[in-house]
Amino acid sequence: MKYIGYCRKSTDESDRQILSIESQIAELKEFADRQNVEILDFVTESRTAKMPGRPLFANVLKRIESGEAQGIISWHPDRLARNSIDGGKIIYLLDTGKLIELKFPSFWFENSPQGKFVLNIAFGQSKYYVDNLSENVKRGQRQQLRKGVLPARSPKGYLYNDLEAKHDIDPIKSKILKKAFEKYADGASQTEVAKFLFVQGITKRKGGVLSLTTVERVLTDIFYIGLFKYNGEVYQGTHKTFISKDLFDKVQKQLSLNVRKTFQKKNFPFRGLMKCGECGASITSEEHVNHYKNGNSQSFIYYRCTKKLKPCTQKFIRQEEVDKELRKLVLDVAIPEAWIPTWLKLIENQEVKDRLNQEINSSLLEKESESVDQKLNLLLDGFLDNTLDTETYKAKKNELFEKKLKIQEKTVQIRTNGGVWLEPMRELIEVSKNCGKIALAKNNSDELATIGKNIGSNYSLTDRHLTAVYKKGFDTAFSELNRFRASRAPEAHSDCERDRGVEPLFPPWEGDVGPLN
Repeated sequence: MKYIGYCRKSTDESDRQILSIESQIAELKEFADRQNVEILDFVTESRTAKMPGRPLFANVLKRIESGEAQGIISWHPDRLARNSIDGGKIIYLLDTGKLIELKFPSFWFENSPQGKFVLNIAFGQSKYYVDNLSENVKRGQRQQLRKGVLPARSPKGYLYNDLEAKHDIDPIKSKILKKAFEKYADGASQTEVAKFLFVQGITKRKGGVLSLTTVERVLTDIFYIGLFKYNGEVYQGTHKTFISKDLFDKVQKQLSLNVRKTFQKKNFPFRGLMKCGECGASITSEEHVNHYKNGNSQSFIYYRCTKKLKPCTQKFIRQEEVDKELRKLVLDVAIPEAWIPTWLKLIENQEVKDRLNQEINSSLLEKESESVDQKLNLLLDGFLDNTLDTETYKAKKNELFEKKLKIQEKTVQIRTNGGVWLEPMRELIEVSKNCGKIALAKNNSDELATIGKNIGSNYSLTDRHLTAVYKKGFDTAFSELNRFRASRAPEAHSDCERDRGVEPLFPPWEGDVGPLN
């Protein structure tokens, strides 16, 4: 029998008595030698087991399922699982016979009903330890909040008193902090305050000058006037203060006067939307300002090929022209509002059909599942009556379990996938309806660019002409609308290619609704 060694130590585990990964490997090797166990390899993981989702642990289980190994060797069951899902997977693999043996130097286990029962208790204890630890931490935090003590690291200028569980004033740094507050209130900049604190020994953890963000956080921290904020709520603290309310208010007033102005970037709504149709390079944007002799000026925004990939002959295009081109493409998939009630009614009817089919199929699968349960009961009766040998019983039981699992999977698929395309269809209709409103509105280039990204991709600019490929669903909407327009105006056409989408093709007054392919 082949085993996989699994060693884990979480980076956030508080129990320092838990062996390091290196120590676990050494202990397991000695244990394996004594037990004559063949270990294929060791899998080590530095992740918590509080929640499922450990990738290396999942890979170990996959290897067990594939038959590469039949056993797992680890220091203790809590190295394998501290949550009910991972623990359940281990138990299930034991039940199905894919995992034959578990070995632990510090825990007894045998693959029997009694052994699995004890293992389940061990997994439960591990989970209880995690849950209880979390609850104890929260309980301690609530107790500190009731006492008016901030349940976090002491702010600068304070020292945490472990014995009395409170924040005491640092006799040296508090005086430096107070001087920093006074300097800022008198007109010093945040940079000057940061340099002053650095010279006086108040620095980053690694010794650097405090960032301006940290300085601002210190200057605005209400902890210094006897209050504190925790989880968005303000509490009255019981700690002593060394900054007066008057000085704190002066600093806040000075901060409001010295708000750093943010650089206002020019808005280029169509930047990043399109590529050059000739060379494939990106299209960039820039602003040009024309100054006239009479003193007036006028700004224009242009889009042009960056020409970074290869020589290109494409010329610039003004933003107004890009706006016009994109509005045409958006308008081409705008569903007339008169069509929408009919389409929504078709979706509602289809929803009823899908729900009925779901109920019928679920009922059939339920009966099939009951049949499997009956066979399992008969199989167990035969085994207990000694009419079946152990090997035959196990083989048939596993076969029936596999069948039941497949039935359960089908049931889940029916419940989750039934009519799954209907909601996206509704969303498509809603977006298409908005296309008309947005395309016909004015001075809304940002909104136009956003909906353009929603309905299309691969936007290409060639000879000041914009083309695109409609996304799934919108391509079919375009085809139907184009066919409808063609019946009235044969020359009607658009610059978008058709991809795959809502099927089958139908005008809004006939046919049936089909899913997004």
